[in-house]
Amino acid sequence: MALYAMGDFHLSFSVDRPMEKFGSVWKNHVEKIEKNWRKIVRDTDTAVITGDHSWGRKMAECERDLDFIASLPGRKILVRGNHDCFWDAGKTGKLNEMYQGRLSFLQNNFYAYGEYALVGTKGYCYDGRDSYEHFEKLCRRETGRLQVSFQRAVEEGYRKFIVFLHYPPTSIGEQESCFTRMAEEYGAEKVVYSHCHGEERFDDSFKGEVNGIEYRLVSGDYLRFKPDRILD
Repeated sequence: MALYAMGDFHLSFSVDRPMEKFGSVWKNHVEKIEKNWRKIVRDTDTAVITGDHSWGRKMAECERDLDFIASLPGRKILVRGNHDCFWDAGKTGKLNEMYQGRLSFLQNNFYAYGEYALVGTKGYCYDGRDSYEHFEKLCRRETGRLQVSFQRAVEEGYRKFIVFLHYPPTSIGEQESCFTRMAEEYGAEKVVYSHCHGEERFDDSFKGEVNGIEYRLVSGDYLRFKPDRILD
């Protein structure tokens, strides 16, 4: 049994959103995901998929994408990404009911992996594309959701945590944020995230050990679509 993570599948079985225009690494990326996943992940393993699952905007446009993810080996836990329009604020419970036994959705809740609680939320970071006031508003919302995730795990007796986000835990060039501070407050061992694409963003990403926490980037193209082993 092992814990894996990877994000940014950007599936589009029902909509026309080819990914090759974003770089040669994206050519036949769905085939790469399936081939590597089936080679690496076993049915007894757990894998957290850190957002941007589907380009579909409505549930009907996402069903084939989510069915593809459900067909892959292992227990799959999904984090909400910025492109996951099918997943609105009140739909986590409905999605868990709809995909019971096939997929699990992580928001305002947690999942157990041995002695660890897997907690998470979409997150947010500032990249200069919106106002700083809007950035602060979204950060308050997302840290609130992460707080709920942590608190529910603590109430169940968990003291070891791994945090999963879609967005990076800090804005580019920064060394701390509301998300890193919360991870430190609860003593999380790792923070795992995706969203970053392209060599420039890979280089700028927040990686390595900082204040006793390991930060890991698991964007699909960064991993060459090979799930990253987080824990044995």
